[in-house]
Amino acid sequence: MEANQIHALLWAIRLQADLAPQTITLEGLATELNEEFDWIHLQADSPDSVACLQKLNLDREIIDALCTSETRPKALQFGEGILVYLRGINRNPEADPEDMVSLRMWVTKDRLISVRRKNRRLVSVQDVKDELTKSNIPSSPLNLMLRIITRLTDRISETVDDLDEQLSEFEALEKSELHDRLKLSLVRRQSAAIRRYLAPQRDALDSLYRFNKSLTQEQAFELRDQTDRTTRYVEELDLARERAMVLQDELRNRIAEAQGMRMYVLSLVTAIFLPLSFLTGVFGMNVAGLPGTEEPNAFNYLAIGMVTLAVVSLIGMLWKRWL
Repeated sequence: MEANQIHALLWAIRLQADLAPQTITLEGLATELNEEFDWIHLQADSPDSVACLQKLNLDREIIDALCTSETRPKALQFGEGILVYLRGINRNPEADPEDMVSLRMWVTKDRLISVRRKNRRLVSVQDVKDELTKSNIPSSPLNLMLRIITRLTDRISETVDDLDEQLSEFEALEKSELHDRLKLSLVRRQSAAIRRYLAPQRDALDSLYRFNKSLTQEQAFELRDQTDRTTRYVEELDLARERAMVLQDELRNRIAEAQGMRMYVLSLVTAIFLPLSFLTGVFGMNVAGLPGTEEPNAFNYLAIGMVTLAVVSLIGMLWKRWL
């Protein structure tokens, strides 16, 4: 395979502590390593992705696992390597936060292979790459993986905090419009969608922590810290979902209360004007024999009677405490 025909390879970097990162080709990966290690980042759904991974001398089951179309966060150990599926917040332009991006990683003692799909760029991974250009080099592939996990968790933290702020704004609202209710439904849906992947991601990190033979004490401590953070965010998302449900119930109660008040006022007005409407209907009939048709002051008497009847009805409602 010629280098200019490789579309799956996004970057390949050779790293060594205290030295600047060195960009290499797939052919350069075949050279012998001393204290260095490599980070290869690939696009899984590129036509030549399988060929690239085969060139890296990976077993077929690992290649299939890295190129699979559907993933769920988990961590598995195969011999001397660790296979990790994680999810990160989608920070791409015009993307929904709940549309979490899959990142697959294969970690050995001298190599980290990370894989993503087309147009599914993770800002967290790019952040780590940018850090490497500043000569902030991790000492091993496991430390590099932990750094990626930390950046993924940082982005999740930003999203969870944003959801919490939105819910706090809703809780401070005295009146709600239609767009507020729609936005609240969106927050609830985002919380549920993010938690869907974050809960198994917590379990995946916990599985990594149990691979004690592959982790130093410092690495185990860092991984446990990220696991605890992820657990906390799962709990906060659970709380956010409950808060959103309570707010939606409260909004529905407010709407029902406002509608009930309108119906109550309308009923009182109807109760006052119903007898008056009856009188106007009776005396408005164009038939012979109606009383007062020959009396000049009949209209005044009827108007005074109707006003008196309305006042008596109003006093009766006040006495019954209907108002």
